Formats: sequence, C-alpha cells, structure tokens
Amino acid sequence: MQGDRPGLAVALMVCFALIAPTMDSFAKLIGDALGVGQVAVARFAAQAALMLPLAALMGRLHAPEWRESGLHLLRAALLLVATAFFFQALQTLPIADALAIFFVEPFILTLLGAMLLKEPIGPRRYIACTVGFAGALLIIQPSFAASGPVALLPLGTALLFAFYMILTRRMATRMHPITLQAYTGLAAVALGAPVLWAFDGSGVVPLDPAWPDARNAVFLVGVGVCATLSHVCLSFALRCAPASVLAPFQYLEIVGATLMGYWVFGDLPNAMSAAGIALIVASGLYVFLRERHLSRRPVPAP
Repeated sequence: MQGDRPGLAVALMVCFALIAPTMDSFAKLIGDALGVGQVAVARFAAQAALMLPLAALMGRLHAPEWRESGLHLLRAALLLVATAFFFQALQTLPIADALAIFFVEPFILTLLGAMLLKEPIGPRRYIACTVGFAGALLIIQPSFAASGPVALLPLGTALLFAFYMILTRRMATRMHPITLQAYTGLAAVALGAPVLWAFDGSGVVPLDPAWPDARNAVFLVGVGVCATLSHVCLSFALRCAPASVLAPFQYLEIVGATLMGYWVFGDLPNAMSAAGIALIVASGLYVFLRERHLSRRPVPAP
C-alpha cells in the first residue's frame, strides 16, 4: 500500500540516484554532435512512447479539460527548457559540478514558497539557503572562468524546475504519477517538435536538428530510457514512503554523478568544487531537517 514500504522506497531512490546520472552521461557523450533542443525533445518523446501505453494498460488515461491541458503544457515548457539548459551545460561542465549547482533548486523552491505561496520561513532557513547559494558560487566561479556564462545554465535549470515543482504540487494529488509523466512527455513533444521543424536548416546550432549517426542514436535512446526509468523510480518511491523520509536520499544523485563522471570521463571535482558540494548538501539537509521538525511541532490551540 502507499506510504508503508520504506525499504522499497529507499531501494527505488538508490536506483534513481544511479540511473539519472547515467542519462546525463549519455547526453554528455552526445556533446555538440546534436543540438540540445533535439536531445531534449527526444528525451520526452521516449518518455511519452513508454508511459502512454503503460497508462492506457492501467486504465489511467483520460481526456484533459482545457485548464488541465494548459497546466500540462506549462509544466512541459518549463521542464523542456530546463532540460535543454542542463544538457547544454553538460557539454563543458563535469556532471557532478553541473548537478551540484542544480541542487540549489530546493533553496529556490523554499524562497518561492515564501514569495508565491506565503509559506512561513524563519531566519534559520534563510541562512541555510544563503549558505547553499554560497556553495554554488564556489563551484560556479572556476567553472565560469573556464567555460564562461554556460556555468550559469544549471542555475537556470534550478529556477525553472522550482516553478515546475510548484505546478506539480497542485496536480500530483489528483493524478496517478504514470499518467502525469505520460501527459508531460506528450506535451513537451507537442511544444518542442514544431520548434525543431521551424529551425531545421537554420544554422542555429541548439535548435537545428540533424540526423544522428548510429552511435548518437544509441545515446539518444539511452537518454530517453534512463530519464523515464529514473522518474518512474522516483514517482513510485514517493508512493511507498513520504517525501520527508526520502528527501535526504536524493543527494545520493551527486554521489552517482561523481562516480559516473569519473568512470566515463575521468572527471573529479577539484577542492573548491568539493567544498561547494559539501556546503550545498549540508545546507539542503539542514533545510529538510528544519522543515521536518516544524511539521512535527504541535499546533497551538486556538
């Protein structure tokens, strides 16, 4: 049953932490041989192709009404651009560095929750967010010196993904995760494919599609399959245990990214990047523990 299998949930989170960096490795292996727009759209095309039949077999498909369709398209647009930003960053940044910068997303989500949803945030969490952003700067500074503004793209991914998560919070309670992922993939393809068609032959490298050779075709399939499998693991992990239990295990993804980066590309974080990763992880865990503590505090009687 949902919410009462923590052992299975942790196992699924470990699978997520290993599979997601594998997707990033496939994207990095493609490099600049294909535009990031094409890689991102292919990733969501694979998701739609895998999830739509599964949702149909489960009897979970329905005809969305116009408001729901708009939310699917908005979520897909945010995730599509966020994915393209991250894949572009991977062309020059080590996987672990790019992912660690992206992990400021919980801090951005916390701040957006205060600004947009009027969620109360105390000074301790503001300090933790500040420390987390300082950790990101430790990683960005040498990367910016070496790669230029591309080092800022994971920050753009984090910001867009935080808005995506706010929308997902509104929809996830009303829809099965397989259905939600199927419609997200379909909406992303519906938005991205016309853009690729319009830019075909334009010479605008990120958006001009090209026919992949056999090697890159395999990598494209790897991106799509790994992305879908990792998010399925994450979705079902959240159905087997509360997010408050699983949140710390998400940081295993940085460990997985470091291992994949070293194994495939020979990349290891330098001392400054390692310090930045440590600050981000420590601050993120503090925010998680603080929110968990506050959620357990008894509500005063009126």
